[in-house]
Amino acid sequence: MIVRPRPNFLQLFFIMRGSVVPRILPQIFGFAIYSAVILALARWFKLDLGVFNIAPFGLVGVTLSIYLSFRNNAAYDRWWEARKLWGTLVFEVRNLARATTSLIADPAEQRALLMEALAFCHFLRGQLRKTDSIKDARAFIDAEAETVAAFANPADEMVRRMGRRANAQRRAGEVDSIGFRILDERLASITAIQAGCERIAGTPLPFAYTLLVHRTAYIVCLLLPIGLISTTGWATPLFTALIAYTFFGLDALSEELEDPFGTEANDLALDGLCRVCEISVFEALGETPPKMLPAEKFYFS
Repeated sequence: MIVRPRPNFLQLFFIMRGSVVPRILPQIFGFAIYSAVILALARWFKLDLGVFNIAPFGLVGVTLSIYLSFRNNAAYDRWWEARKLWGTLVFEVRNLARATTSLIADPAEQRALLMEALAFCHFLRGQLRKTDSIKDARAFIDAEAETVAAFANPADEMVRRMGRRANAQRRAGEVDSIGFRILDERLASITAIQAGCERIAGTPLPFAYTLLVHRTAYIVCLLLPIGLISTTGWATPLFTALIAYTFFGLDALSEELEDPFGTEANDLALDGLCRVCEISVFEALGETPPKMLPAEKFYFS
């Protein structure tokens, strides 16, 4: 995730960190060159393209804008819902830490349960990003991380382990039934958050929308120089490149936001959110918390 001060007028045109321009440069330059070739051929063969005007492209452009608007809104909804889910996870981990330190008397059992909660956060992050999170989880549950990682759903296994640990405290008489219910409700909320994240990660936007937007954008940009030459003349490649930047830029941005759990510049800072959970847990245990992860050129991973 990019977090930076608002850029000034000059910076707006040169910032690349967090921009989609590097991803769509092939389309921008490709259509600019293509329109230049069309323009050169029209001038060389003295073709009269005055019968073609920009009006039909304006109508198609409005339609394409509606498609892009819908897709961007749907992608942003996914991104924002994912952020709310992880915000709720931070809330529930803090609640779990407060309940654990209040209801469980044994400090060793308190720490063991909360370390499993932190391992859950890292396993969930690894599952959503499809990356190896064993090393991060090992910092909290030691060699058990390899055993948990062998499960089909390691994060779910961590919740089951926390549930068994809480139930063991109830059977031993260390936690009464009301206290166990409080802990179990926290685990149930954490499970619901995991299911919500898995729903977003496992259900992309319908492919038909992506296909429709791509086809329409390419068709418009391919035919656009023919309608622009009679009015914009030698500036046709410039205007074609500008329109290509708008269409393909919005498409690239929605594609990036569609998967909010990735590691691209505008995806969620899951590493940082896991660190927030770590800080909350260690402070609840009365231990020295780790420092917040620093940004790398305004980028939080």
